[in-house]
This record gives sequence, C-alpha cells and structure tokens, in this order.
Amino acid sequence: MKFSQWIGFVILALCVYILWEIRQLLLLLFTAVIIANFLNHGVQLLQKLRIKRGYAVLLSIILLLTTVSVFFWLIIPPFAQQLPELLKLVPLGIDQLIASIREFILRLDPELINALPSSEKIIEQLQPLIERIAGQGLSVFYTTLGIPLTLLLLFALTLMLLANPIAYRQGFIRLFPSFYRKKIDYVLRECDRSLQGGLTAILFQMVMISLLSFIGLSILRMPLTLAQAMLAGILTFIPNIGPVLSFIPPVAIALLENPWKSIAVFIFYVTFYIIIQIIESKLLTPIFIDNRKSLLPGLTLLSQVFFASLFGVLGFFLALPLALVSKIWLKEVLIKDILDRWNIEGGRS
Repeated sequence: MKFSQWIGFVILALCVYILWEIRQLLLLLFTAVIIANFLNHGVQLLQKLRIKRGYAVLLSIILLLTTVSVFFWLIIPPFAQQLPELLKLVPLGIDQLIASIREFILRLDPELINALPSSEKIIEQLQPLIERIAGQGLSVFYTTLGIPLTLLLLFALTLMLLANPIAYRQGFIRLFPSFYRKKIDYVLRECDRSLQGGLTAILFQMVMISLLSFIGLSILRMPLTLAQAMLAGILTFIPNIGPVLSFIPPVAIALLENPWKSIAVFIFYVTFYIIIQIIESKLLTPIFIDNRKSLLPGLTLLSQVFFASLFGVLGFFLALPLALVSKIWLKEVLIKDILDRWNIEGGRS
C-alpha cells in the first residue's frame, strides 16, 4: 500500500473508533431524526394548505404536545394505577400456564417432562443477557446527561432538525465526495419513504391492537382491561417478538379467571391480527407499495438481535427503523455501487 493509502486507512479506522465510542449519542440523534422526519410530513401537508412553514412547524408542535398531554391526562393515570396489579397477576398466570403445559406433557409422556427446563432455569440463563442489554441501552440516559436533560436534548434536536431540515440534509450530503452526492441524495429520499411506510404500518397496528384489545377484553369482562390493551399496543411496536409477547399477559390472566377465557382471548388476538393484516394489505400497502416490500421476517428478527447487542434496549426498540435504513444503505451503496461492479471493473482490468 502507498503512504497516502495508509494515511487514509488510519483516518478511516480512527473515524470508526470515534463513532463506536459515541454510538449511544448517535442513536439519540437517529431518534431525533425519526421524530423530526415524521413531523415534517405533517408540516408539508399544512404547507400544501398555503400555510407558511414557520406557522406549520408551530402548529405541528402544538398538535403533538396537545396529543401527548391529552394522552398522559386521560390514559396514563388509569394505566399507571392498573399496571402494578397487572405485574402481580401476570407471573401467577404464567406459572399456571406452565403448570398446565407440564401436566399435559406428563399425560403424553412422563419421561419427556424431565427434559423440559424449568422457568427458574430459563430466567437464570436469560438474566445476564437482559441485564447487559438493559444496562447498555440506558447508559446514555444515566451516565451522559441524565434522563431529564437527555429528553430535553432529544426535544431540542428534533425542533432544530424540523425547523430547517434542508440545511442539515445538504450538510450531511456534503460530507461525501462531489461525484457521489447525487446518489446520497437518492439514498436519503429512499430512507424517508421507507421510514414513512414502515412506521405508518407499525403505528396503525399499535392503535388497532390497543383498540380491539380493549373492546375484546371488555366483552369478556376481563380485569385490568385498559392496562392489558395499552401493553399489547406498546409491544406491537416490536416486530415479530412484540405480537407474541402481547399474547402472554391477557392469556395468563384469563387462565386465572377461567380456562375457557384463555382460549377465547387467544382466538380473539389471532383474529385481531388477521383482520389488521388484511386491512393493512388492502389500504396501507397500495399507498406505500415501494416501502412495504420491507424486510423478510428472518432478517427482521436478526436485526433485532444485532441492534440489541450493539445499542442495548434502545436498539431493540428501534430495530425496525434502524433495519429499514440499514437495508437501503447496504443495497444502494455496498451491493449496487461496490459488489455489483466488482467483476465488471476486474474484467476490464
């Protein structure tokens, strides 16, 4: 290698090391970009109504703060009141569910029961991993600035990005060589479309699952209906794993009430997800047809494991937007511009 190449390699390695050291702050910035990008679409809709951008930004912020305030005023107090009792009942229901499963297996094959791990053994094996992920993900909050200042920084970054997104976009593009800036602009536009489609679908699922869960559990006269519905909606934000986890609390609590109720709850939730998938495919997919090619379920699951190990619990919850953006960058930059041209350039030489 030439001396200039060695210098370039050293600079690149140094940049990678610096980015790795500040990865939690980069994740915070990425979160601000997602929120600002989501709000910017609302601002653009207001601008189409001939409202100036400054007023459109102000209206979007007021609408967001009003929605959050109403949510915390109407939903959070009863949810917080029911949550402690929910956390007490769910473990009891899970123990009852495990006991029922073990009893069923014991009837089938008494020797098979010894091969099954106990719940205590499973928790003991998972505890170090959970503590590592949780501690790593929350370190940016309690070691860097603290939770209040970190949330304030997130809000400030979102406002700054929303106030003048074009300037920040152009500044990011100028970090790349002039011959490649047009391609970077295209990649950013594709990331915008992908995030809009993916997050719209997820938010739609969260709202529908919360609403349908509340209605279904109310019909079955289940206890802690609001807390269970809210928890199911929140867990839906996590692809693959979230929908499975959202089944556990209502089924476990229903099992404590009556065995037939747990079967009814399970059927309810399966029906909900089928209905939601049909509505999403018929209504949302035509609108975001390019974006909903999306990720394969296996890649989505692998991305959750990867980003959780890299960023901790925050990476686990932000795995979907991180995976959507990473997919486009890998496809357009690594595959199309490097790997697909490798043989062509090699053949010419």
